Amino acid sequence: MSRSTQMFVCSVLVLVLTVPGLLNGAGRSEVPANSLRMALSGDPNTLDPHATSGTLTFQVLRSVYDTLAEPNEDGEIIPALAERWDVSDDATEWTFHLRRDVQFHNGATFSARDVVATFERLRDSEAAFPNVDEFGPLESVRALDDYTVQFRMFEPFAPLLAALASGWGAILPADLIAEGHDFDSRPVGTGPFVFGEWIRDGRIRLARNEAYWIEGQPHLEELVFQIITEPAVQLQGLLAGDFDVIDIVPPDNRQVIIDNPRTRIDESLSSLIMVMAMNTSRAPLNVLDVRRAINHAVNRQQILDVAYGGGQPGATFMDTGDFFHVDYSHLYPYDPDRARGLLAQSGADFSRPLTLTLPQNFEPHVVAGQMYQEMLRQIGLDVNIRLVDWSTWISDVYGRADYDLTVIGHTGKLDPDGRLSSMASEEFYVRWTNPEATSLIRQARRTGDIEERQHLYARVLEIIAQEVPKVYTGTNYRQIGLRTRVRNFHMDSQLDTYDFRRVTLDRE
Repeated sequence: MSRSTQMFVCSVLVLVLTVPGLLNGAGRSEVPANSLRMALSGDPNTLDPHATSGTLTFQVLRSVYDTLAEPNEDGEIIPALAERWDVSDDATEWTFHLRRDVQFHNGATFSARDVVATFERLRDSEAAFPNVDEFGPLESVRALDDYTVQFRMFEPFAPLLAALASGWGAILPADLIAEGHDFDSRPVGTGPFVFGEWIRDGRIRLARNEAYWIEGQPHLEELVFQIITEPAVQLQGLLAGDFDVIDIVPPDNRQVIIDNPRTRIDESLSSLIMVMAMNTSRAPLNVLDVRRAINHAVNRQQILDVAYGGGQPGATFMDTGDFFHVDYSHLYPYDPDRARGLLAQSGADFSRPLTLTLPQNFEPHVVAGQMYQEMLRQIGLDVNIRLVDWSTWISDVYGRADYDLTVIGHTGKLDPDGRLSSMASEEFYVRWTNPEATSLIRQARRTGDIEERQHLYARVLEIIAQEVPKVYTGTNYRQIGLRTRVRNFHMDSQLDTYDFRRVTLDRE
């Protein structure tokens, strides 16, 4: 038995003993037979779709909330709560015609006032919701009648439709907004599933919305997200039939899933960008030669293969499968000698060790962090690892930039502005901006011509690649483990969220 296999078996045995009933079928009687059970690798930091940037939250809330528009299985934006829309000749007025057959989970009828109230909430300056900038130069949202809403922009804004189709565009009920409802722990939407319970660090249970506006959907009676941070427990649960879907496939155990006649792997190129981010407001990471040295010290393909199960290397802030991606990986070949030379010429002060803060519930990021630590040690940098829970990472690292180095994956966006606009903000957690890049990003927002936008974004990506506020490792292959009884499973192509509306379960 190999060392890796021994470690895996021991991990499973320890965790099975410490989590009684999880893998022996206990708990199955608690859920209906037509219930899909998914192992989720971390707990959402909130269930309020406006109050987070966390992918885990959107992966759950995709089933609770609807948006005015949504991506279809090919990534095209199509009508959802809005049946259609019109755009003025100067592209500053968007008029949305809403569906008339939609109810919220609390029984309230969906109408234009809910859309208006939702965006008034999003734009509340005191709330400081993290994704409000995604909606750009929004001047006003007003109801023209009960089922017609007009968005007026200060200037043309090409990414508006993509923002409305993303998780942070979720529509909430106006009456509950007015009451100050606790959306953080009791979400209420119009989506295919109704919130049931959230046992933090335990499970999230959703029930079928019997009044959903798409006839015949969803097929499942219930969705249960079990919070399981240990890959070994996820894997064993899938093999034993306790989970129908797992979101972590340990690279060393892919074959175990493939060889089992009751399990399979769904694999595709994700829209994530795996990075090691650098806080450029802190010495010595504020020195360009130091950041470039760190980039030369990293073997990107090795990180992707070992920590993330494979992928395509990249060197700028765009996933490698995106239409707007430009390959700048030639700028930073793996070259430890070059890295040591850049450190020597940088004149930076290396008297203190750097701290690499890692979200402990994401084992792939922890593994990647350990590899980064060793690669940086080989060029003479002293790096200490600090493990934190997900809520702490969101608040301290992403929210307040209280870190030196960190490892994370950035979720895909339906429009490049959704990703790159953050780089035009001095508040973004890497604390880096560039005047030319900021100007080009803002120009691209106002441009409807796709070729012109492509030209502008290519220059933005080049600047980012040259100044490297992060190590842009690349895009991993998305690997989801499933029981073969799961049919019609779909993950939104660019948002990395699950659409369970068409999923059915065969008998085993």
